[in-house]
Amino acid sequence: MNFKPLLDYIAQYVALSEEERDFLVSKLRYRRYLKGQFILQQGDVSKTECFIVKGCTKMFFVDDEGQEHIVMFSIEDWWTSDLGSFSAQIPSDFNVQCLEDTETIQFHIDVIEEIFERIPKMERFFRKIIEKAYVSSQKRIVRNFSMAAKARYLYFRETYPKMERRIPQYMIASYLGITKEFLSKIKSQLAYDD
Repeated sequence: MNFKPLLDYIAQYVALSEEERDFLVSKLRYRRYLKGQFILQQGDVSKTECFIVKGCTKMFFVDDEGQEHIVMFSIEDWWTSDLGSFSAQIPSDFNVQCLEDTETIQFHIDVIEEIFERIPKMERFFRKIIEKAYVSSQKRIVRNFSMAAKARYLYFRETYPKMERRIPQYMIASYLGITKEFLSKIKSQLAYDD
């Protein structure tokens, strides 16, 4: 079990002593999932916040017509969970499914308060990463309202070059809020323009 990626990530925000790192690691769970497995299913209560060590996940919801809407992808050094479900302990609006074999480090709801009490700076750490995620989410909403589909795709491709090679095109189209056929047209046009 390799907790170093998470400890390195935390060190970008707060400095932990060796004793604090040891205590933290003693409270975490390392969990592997196979491609296609769910970390969380719509309607279940999220019991964990997951840091991705290896692999790729998608967060999505299924509407009343059975249509899948992808709201987020997560790869190495990213987080995945339904934060609203986790913090309020209410049924989740989202599914989190593995697109590849995935390894996670999990903060379980049963130990999070104990971690915050013993290592107060971890509360600051979570506040900082939640602020960052919130700002990113707001910017994505603005892009979806203000940018044409082609510009949204170009932004995605330039901002997340590692993801585009790992995620099927129809899922990227869902994330961008367009059909896979329209994404295909955009890509053909871009290839023609080059």
